[in-house]
Amino acid sequence: MKEISIQDLSEMGRVQRLNLINSCTGYKSANLIATQSLDGINNVAIFSSVTHLGSDPALIGLIVRPTTVPRDTYKNIKETGYFTVNHVTENMIADAHHTSANYESNISEFDKTNLQEEYKENIKIPFTKGSPVQLYCKYVSEYYIKENDTIHVIASIEKLYYNEELANEDGWLQIDKGNVVALNGLDAYCLPKLIDRFQYARKDKPTESFPK
Repeated sequence: MKEISIQDLSEMGRVQRLNLINSCTGYKSANLIATQSLDGINNVAIFSSVTHLGSDPALIGLIVRPTTVPRDTYKNIKETGYFTVNHVTENMIADAHHTSANYESNISEFDKTNLQEEYKENIKIPFTKGSPVQLYCKYVSEYYIKENDTIHVIASIEKLYYNEELANEDGWLQIDKGNVVALNGLDAYCLPKLIDRFQYARKDKPTESFPK
């Protein structure tokens, strides 16, 4: 196997290092985070850092890059307290990726792509139409990460929506049925497929799959 040291990384070109480090940790979630400004301007942006933090209470986290430049998603979340998380599907990937373009804050990425806003009763923040799993989230807190000047935003899941054909009787969602994609690095979209699902692991007992 090829060996790359921290010294090698320090001498590597910026783009090569960025691509290598962003891809070496494995597949990441691909989600569109939608927000709305106090002026009513919608924003939608691709994020690969949304992670599960706990189920009781239901919490997620996301990483916001350094705010040395405007971060509309973060600004809107802090001002309104709410946002939506929308899984990206195979037929959305080009438009989802385009949301990473640096548009001015008064321009909605919904207007620059084929992505469509979807509204649900008594919720002002838009969802992304066609996403098979959608979360309505409330800002809870944040933690500044001094090592790289990023912010870990913590949010609660206030409402959860999903296509019923994804659901298993025990609550598990088989999201590959919805053609939900994952990210490999910053710009490579992949389509995961279920291989197997295992029952709770117990020491000194064989690993068993769930009945097919």
